[in-house]
Amino acid sequence: MAEQLAGLADDRALLGRTSTAERVSDILRSRIAEGYFTPGTRLSEDSIGGALGVSRNTLREAFRLLTHERLLVHELNRGVFVRVVTIEDVKDIYRTRTLVECAVVRGLGEPPYALDGLRASVTEGQVAAVDNDWKGLGTANFHFHRELVALAGSARTDELMRSVFAELRLAFHLVGEPRRLHEPYLQRNRQILQALEAGDKQTAEKLLEAYLADSLARVADVYRRRTDDEPSDGE
Repeated sequence: MAEQLAGLADDRALLGRTSTAERVSDILRSRIAEGYFTPGTRLSEDSIGGALGVSRNTLREAFRLLTHERLLVHELNRGVFVRVVTIEDVKDIYRTRTLVECAVVRGLGEPPYALDGLRASVTEGQVAAVDNDWKGLGTANFHFHRELVALAGSARTDELMRSVFAELRLAFHLVGEPRRLHEPYLQRNRQILQALEAGDKQTAEKLLEAYLADSLARVADVYRRRTDDEPSDGE
């Protein structure tokens, strides 16, 4: 926990003079997504509030916002914890991703498209793979999908998917195996990008739909195996 709190202290400068619960929640959301606070971790009001230099009321409001986003959970008489995502959550997350991401690609106008962000994320993933930085590759994959959603030019869609992607990161933290989880999709990211560069949004959508279906199957399989390996209450 000391290392995590030190990282939060570094984020304190991001609050500036206009410290608000929204800005605190932005910081904590990013830290949760990056794995600084893993699923099941109890978040201490005193420690986090001290690290960020914010009041208890501000921090509680930030916790409330993140609870609404399904990233935290409040347990009576125990405190606030980073949420543990279930297999049903994972399936719902992927349903949302498929609905939104495929609709974004389908709704693109006439080419050429503004693809600099997608290109940068593919390059980021290639560099991470060469360096055997599999966590970095996972982050690059998330950047790819964030940039894909951004093609819609909708602040509301960006905000919706920001929470969805953060919740998905919670699932990925439990799955582990970052190389196995992320490496197969680097080439598929590149294929989607190439289709969009060619102005072929129909092919890009088909590639994306298959990509998300395969990703869900892979994550769900790990979840099922881990559940099967856990002892029952009677054991």
